Amino acid sequence: MSQKQTKANFMSDNAAGATPKVMAALQDANVGKAPAYGNDTWTERATGAIRDVLEAPNAEVLLTATGTAANALALATITPPYGAIYCHPQAHINSDECGAPEFYTSGAKLVLVEGEHGKIKPEDLNALLEEGGRGVHHVKPATVSLSQSTEAGTVYSVDEVRAIADVAHAHGLKLHMDGARFANALIATGASPCELSWKAGVDILSFGLSKNGGLSAEAVVQFNPVPMEAGKAKGGAKGDVTDLEFRRKRAGHLVSKMRFIAAQWIGALDGGDWLKTASHANARAAELADGLTSLKAAELMHPVEANEVFVRLASSIADQLEADGFGFYRWQNTPAGVTLRLVTAFDTTEDETAEFLDAVRRHLG
Repeated sequence: MSQKQTKANFMSDNAAGATPKVMAALQDANVGKAPAYGNDTWTERATGAIRDVLEAPNAEVLLTATGTAANALALATITPPYGAIYCHPQAHINSDECGAPEFYTSGAKLVLVEGEHGKIKPEDLNALLEEGGRGVHHVKPATVSLSQSTEAGTVYSVDEVRAIADVAHAHGLKLHMDGARFANALIATGASPCELSWKAGVDILSFGLSKNGGLSAEAVVQFNPVPMEAGKAKGGAKGDVTDLEFRRKRAGHLVSKMRFIAAQWIGALDGGDWLKTASHANARAAELADGLTSLKAAELMHPVEANEVFVRLASSIADQLEADGFGFYRWQNTPAGVTLRLVTAFDTTEDETAEFLDAVRRHLG
């Protein structure tokens, strides 16, 4: 993107700032002093609020600053170094995390499961697992990872998640969900957080807030944690610590001023604001999709179910839109045209979607 952006930025929901509630909570957390490394009341409140939202009172909840850390640490917790992690080729853990899952698992292998519109089908997964391996000559099947919503902007329904979980569990595998856009998927499905996670068979969830009005706030939620006997540490530290806690510290993701990550969660979850922001983003994406569908020269590449729109246009139209000052990614170039990825956020306005659609119509003539 070489042109200066003077109009709406649809490059990513990461381009958006923070919501007023998140900023207000951060200001509150900035008053006075608090214990470090998550031993503060803000972190206690945030982890409690996440458990309440998920209706999972016994879940282990650990906060992190990035989605890459959340995914990699979650996968490392349930996958041995000699394990296989099954995921879609477009999954963020495969295409956008610079080998972090392999690094944090100390060498586990990503095994790709093809599927239309960014989704794995349970029958395809089952067929791969039924093939078996050659003992120690092959990596051991260990984990399935689903992106929710997917990198194609589609969403797994509750029934789809459950069907994949059933296949995974029948073969002795764990199910991880990359929920960077979990809130958008909830709005799309109408499901409750627990219905789309642990009740559907998810063992561990990377719960994202950064793309939904946070600054830098993610969480790993392990629904059935196994405590480790760590012995009684000096200085009053906890004796029983989970594997996930050790991994987070060793990886350098135990943030010293954890209260500022925690405060973002408190602000977002208060009054269901995190779902309102996701609903707003999804609605703006639907506006873009509806407007583009009406244009014969524009082709939607995937169903628009969350807050991402993939549309194919002539390269010349993309050039003109960039010259106008709109921000977006050129996702794929083909002889038939270029696919643009448009991502809406909590602060995308109706005026911005309307202006973009008007520009497309104008350039199409």
